[in-house]
Amino acid sequence: MSLVEVSGLRKTYGGVAVVDDLSFCVEEGEIFGLLGPNGAGKTTAMMILAGLREPDAGTVAIGEAPAGDRRTRNGRLGLVPQELAIYPELTGRENLQFFGGIHGLRGGRLRERVDELLNQIGLKEHSEQYVRTFSGGMKRRLNFGAGLLHEPKLVILDEPTVGVDPQSRSHLLEAVQHLAASGVGIIFATHYMDEAQSICHRVGIIDHGRMLECGRPDELLDALHSNVRLHVKLAVQTAENRLNDIADVENQQGNDLRLTVRRKRNEASSAILHRLATVCERLCSAGAELVSIETNEHNLEDLFLQLTGRNLRE
Repeated sequence: MSLVEVSGLRKTYGGVAVVDDLSFCVEEGEIFGLLGPNGAGKTTAMMILAGLREPDAGTVAIGEAPAGDRRTRNGRLGLVPQELAIYPELTGRENLQFFGGIHGLRGGRLRERVDELLNQIGLKEHSEQYVRTFSGGMKRRLNFGAGLLHEPKLVILDEPTVGVDPQSRSHLLEAVQHLAASGVGIIFATHYMDEAQSICHRVGIIDHGRMLECGRPDELLDALHSNVRLHVKLAVQTAENRLNDIADVENQQGNDLRLTVRRKRNEASSAILHRLATVCERLCSAGAELVSIETNEHNLEDLFLQLTGRNLRE
């Protein structure tokens, strides 16, 4: 069942739509990746979901709570912001005790949850150290744990692994997957495309506040243009004319020819293989010698750049 339903969200600042008719859902136990360049509207959308900003239009409903029931919604939601929201002059344990108290945990139940979280984030042995002495990765893990103390049903993670060492990054990603396996829904905002591709069940790519693509990573990548590039030595230069209808000639210098057989959007693999075989047959009939063949396996970064462009964003 859908844990969160986001419908028609819109937010404007100074007449500019930062979030523009944004709709998506997240299921129980699902890791939903929210991807977009700087200024795409991700943070604003997450702040609206967390109840920290009011939308101009649209609704957010978490579980069975009505869209306007902020108290129930916030009790079911955990937020792990990109900026560290922990206190350096407190110990790791004291930080978790403080945030647990904010969520209404007391006595034995608070101590139990703090111990559980310290184990989960790998900081039990460092729990009595002041946070100011923590490494960047340890601070990130503590920041992550602080958002989970009240056992939320939905967790919003905003760039949870930014700037951490490989070990802490691996530990955090494993913790996210463990949460999802327990039935918690997760909205995972990241700029690391490899993270999203490896752990997210679905991803949504947004830009200028609008959803551009949404679906399972494998489905989205299957729809990309996959190309096969060939480098051949021609017996005669006229062989190029035999290929124009089924391949794109990128460069020819004398008898040296480089060309690409492009996979069309949603084209079956068998179709591009058939066209590739036809290209090779025509080249062989012209006495061409194959120098090299190259295929490109697309990933989420390719799709992201194709949809949002390559220009720098500040």
